[in-house]
Amino acid sequence: MKRILCIGLSVCMALGGLPALACTGISLRSVDQGVVVGRTVEWALSDARHNRLAVIPRGKAFQALTPQGPNGMSWTGRFGFVTMTAYGQDYGPDGLNEHGLYVGMYYLPGFADYASYDPAQAKRSVSVGDFMQWMLSSFRTVADVRSRLNDVRVVRVDDPRFGGADLPFHWKIADPSGASIVVEIVEGGQLKVYDAFLGVITNSPTYDWHLTNLRNYLQLTPAPREAVTVDSLKLSPLGAGSGMVGLPGDFTPPSRFVRAVALTASARPLSSTEDAVFEAFRILDSFNIPLGTVAPPGKIAQDIESATQITSVSDLTNRVYYFHTMHSREVRRIDLKRIDFSKVQQQVVDDPAAPRATREIRLSR
Repeated sequence: MKRILCIGLSVCMALGGLPALACTGISLRSVDQGVVVGRTVEWALSDARHNRLAVIPRGKAFQALTPQGPNGMSWTGRFGFVTMTAYGQDYGPDGLNEHGLYVGMYYLPGFADYASYDPAQAKRSVSVGDFMQWMLSSFRTVADVRSRLNDVRVVRVDDPRFGGADLPFHWKIADPSGASIVVEIVEGGQLKVYDAFLGVITNSPTYDWHLTNLRNYLQLTPAPREAVTVDSLKLSPLGAGSGMVGLPGDFTPPSRFVRAVALTASARPLSSTEDAVFEAFRILDSFNIPLGTVAPPGKIAQDIESATQITSVSDLTNRVYYFHTMHSREVRRIDLKRIDFSKVQQQVVDDPAAPRATREIRLSR
């Protein structure tokens, strides 16, 4: 199995002050019906290289956490999967299972509101991380997930392993058919499920708000603006891209949502799944947050919080997970088809790539 890296703190969390509202997800489809899902990951507690990816076999026995400890729902995983890790835990921002089911977590501060813990319902209660692992280990398709969402009760579990940060999330789930949904738990545990429009997701507010907000940007088009004449003066666009004048370019979740929809909708036809993989990386370059651009209060401008640490793309059709990091732009990958999930041991894989490595180009004599 090829060794690869996974950056940790997937969770786009915050420690006091203003939360870091980052992480952007998209989906693309190729002409040959390949489906890929991509996303950026922002925010960590420090500039540490959480370069690990967990491999989880079939048949693993899971025990969910509740506020009382590991006394929640228990189940045996039917399918194996790989997932980014976060601070040494065996889940992180996203994961891909052996049937091409993808699950990604995105920060939703101020709106995610899980059910109150009820000890009488401990046996169907799960934490946010357990919820992600339950989906990846139990289901083949989005339809399967959707039909079983009411089987579990997601409850808040304060986890000191994440530095005491709050863990409010919503989830994007996708499969090789192109089906994609967003799952939100709000207002004391109410379950909301949305079809993911073009596969796009960002952060707060809730998903229905983002869909309504798109009505403010109906004028956006990849086509150039037509010249107009005013009082005998002909006014023409100054260059390419005039149809996208008004496209928001800041890093807030509403602006990133609109930008992700516009760039996804205007993507060129992609002949193969591999083309879609690398087009997803190019589109997601538009969402990179440089160090210091979004600096939390009281932090130095060079602090890593809110900066884009990792960009991942999952080929759901061929079950291949790709990524690059802020430390190395070289794209790495792991092919799930080459893993025998019935025999592989649970493990965490470190990436050997050196940070900030460059390769000299040598000219022929």
